[in-house]
Amino acid sequence: MLGLPKGIVKLEPHTEIWRQLFAEEARRIRAAVGEYITAIEHVGSTAIDGMAAKPIIDMTASLENLADGEKCIAPLENIGYEYRGEYGVVGRFYFVKGEPRTHHLHIVHADSEFRRSHLLFRDYLRENAFAAKEYEKLKIDLAAKYPRNRNAYLEGKAEFIENILSKAAS
Repeated sequence: MLGLPKGIVKLEPHTEIWRQLFAEEARRIRAAVGEYITAIEHVGSTAIDGMAAKPIIDMTASLENLADGEKCIAPLENIGYEYRGEYGVVGRFYFVKGEPRTHHLHIVHADSEFRRSHLLFRDYLRENAFAAKEYEKLKIDLAAKYPRNRNAYLEGKAEFIENILSKAAS
């Protein structure tokens, strides 16, 4: 299953289909804005083998020139994305797709802290099964506690994420 209604926090067991769905969507994005972006990365829990996750494909796309992000808006809207502006993160072009929501796309500068931290966190969990299981358990507990409060769910994960980023950076 892919997609989650707005405001709902529900996890699904990991499926290899998520990797395939990312690859298919990355091809569509490259066809639309490939002249501006240098990379598309699968991030978030759907990118971690074996981890339960909200069934939404999270992606980051990199720009060498942040101004090129403006040139991506119309082509991405033409393939079903809705542009949400920076959405609280300076220097980010944030897009969502689907109702229920199926994809999140963050377009940022290739050297941005946003991109660096997302890749660092993903890679650390891919390489550290114990940390990945701890994170999964935390997410399951928070989803059960806050099934209709996405902000509380996100806030509940923040300290764990910061701790992992600290470990990964050292």
